[in-house]
Amino acid sequence: MSGNGGSGTTAVGAEKRPNELLMSWFVRSGWSKGELARQVNRRARQLGANHISTDTSRVRRWLDGENPREPIPRILSELFSERFGLVVSVEDLGLRATRQSASVSGVDLPWTGPQTVALISEFSRSDLMLARRGFLGSSLALSAGPALIEPMQRWLVPTPQAPQTPQSGPEPMPASRRPGRLSEPELDLLESTTVMFRRWDAQCGGGLRRKAVVGQLHEVTDLLQEAQPEATTRRLFRVAAELAELAGWMSYDVGLQPTAQKYFVLALHAAKEAGDKPLGSYILSSMSRQMIHVGRPDDALELIHLAQYGSRDCASPRTQSMLYAMEARAYANMGQPGKCKRAVRMAEDTFTEAGEWDEPDPDWIRFFSEAELYAENSHSFRDLAYVAGRSPAYASLAEPLMRRAVELFADDPEHQRSYALNLVGLATVHLLRREPEQSALLVERALRTARNVRSERVNTRIRKTVDAAVRDYGGVAEVVDLTEKLAIALPETAEAV
Repeated sequence: MSGNGGSGTTAVGAEKRPNELLMSWFVRSGWSKGELARQVNRRARQLGANHISTDTSRVRRWLDGENPREPIPRILSELFSERFGLVVSVEDLGLRATRQSASVSGVDLPWTGPQTVALISEFSRSDLMLARRGFLGSSLALSAGPALIEPMQRWLVPTPQAPQTPQSGPEPMPASRRPGRLSEPELDLLESTTVMFRRWDAQCGGGLRRKAVVGQLHEVTDLLQEAQPEATTRRLFRVAAELAELAGWMSYDVGLQPTAQKYFVLALHAAKEAGDKPLGSYILSSMSRQMIHVGRPDDALELIHLAQYGSRDCASPRTQSMLYAMEARAYANMGQPGKCKRAVRMAEDTFTEAGEWDEPDPDWIRFFSEAELYAENSHSFRDLAYVAGRSPAYASLAEPLMRRAVELFADDPEHQRSYALNLVGLATVHLLRREPEQSALLVERALRTARNVRSERVNTRIRKTVDAAVRDYGGVAEVVDLTEKLAIALPETAEAV
């Protein structure tokens, strides 16, 4: 039987046993049955699954052993993952695994041009056709560990080239294929459109133009299925890689983690076809950042080392500096202060060489400014402080860097999401330094910026920071006032993308 709460089934004649795994995670979360039901309903609305209407009795039945139907297992996985800051899979919750088709599951994909085009086309079309925020993500699972790292290592394996026969004249074009219809100005326009989308994302967050980016990506795959000169094909693959990375980044920003990872993987495949190793290293850094976000710093470090190795002879100083900064973040979250500090120094030293680089940086790395360098390194020290048991020494190292990042982003209207994120970051540093009043003031500033930025990542970090402030300093007047402002200022649900 199926009800509005997304009820599941139990085998006929089988004795239903309590779900001890789900009960364990539930008890540790500190949520009541009513709170968990409300969060499931809120996330379901975000997914477009408006038929879901969970209540406390439904939660009790899950704990007693009932298996809910999709998308509820995925929703529970996401909610508990966010609560604990690590990947909590459907299996970890004692719920049945979802059967996934090869077209939408896994990251171990063929490294060939035609199949890359077909996979990007299929995935982007599915994303667009569903026309609901994140519903595609409910059929995906986030890959981690060897299942993620080993397929990504094939990025470095050269693609076999077909043998070429000497020709006395121009190679004739097969009768079944026609010349590409793209002119140089049209290619330039495609590339400039990608730049525009990237700037909109930085200014307004991933929720505003995600589907527009996915639509543009799908159009590019149509062009790649036509016969094009080799140089044009490489440029189109580069555009596809940048758009797929941006679609992944926007999905990550609005909380669609499995969808984001799939786009990142497809982007890396397209970058390989474009022969663009620095772009591939940038895509791997985005995947690394996501792994840090979901509590997998070991995987993040593997991805960064893969990016560094693959682009060491061709990446610009700015790109190398960014990779060192992400390496520092991974080491910080692994609790390795010596290696973290070394990577921070390497990021700073390499960044000073950016001005001496002879060639212009590609647009995708221009975001890594002085402000971004300060922000990344300060977050590394902040993360070290948490791993080291709220160490005031590491918090003191983070504070001046984070403050400088906030000052620089405040004067940059094109990076308002970064401004909000670093305001929240500085607020967490003040909590580590036992200064709740200053923390509350910074979160209030972040709230004002969050109204104009469609980023679930910003909203989530604000909520978590306020929760931490309430837990440790719930009696402080500024914190009490902040909780009231949070309820009014921060949207309860994100709008559809």
